[in-house]
Amino acid sequence: MTTTINNIDFIPPFEKGGLGGILQPYKSGLKPFSQELRKHMTDAEQLLWSRLRRKQLLGVQFYRQKPLAGFIVDFYSAAASLVIELDGSQHFEEVHQIHDKERDQVLAAMGLQVLRFG
Repeated sequence: MTTTINNIDFIPPFEKGGLGGILQPYKSGLKPFSQELRKHMTDAEQLLWSRLRRKQLLGVQFYRQKPLAGFIVDFYSAAASLVIELDGSQHFEEVHQIHDKERDQVLAAMGLQVLRFG
């Protein structure tokens, strides 16, 4: 079941078993793009994912290239209310830093902690 707000379809949060936590709502139109990003992860993303996947870190579930609100975050743990972003060199440009700050504020308003590495 989806909810439409301002012509944007959101998938509602739902309970996930174990340490999965409660997933946050997202724009359903981002899902195909996030699936494509999973196929083309950077070397740094692949290395981190090899350590996060299958609940290797304290038994906590992580998702990669996960749609949240109107964004796609690199890594997300619902149980830890944590987002991890691995930024490339383009994020050092002022326009990207402004966008990242706005994005971090939206995610923080959702109760999420954002860790950003560049």
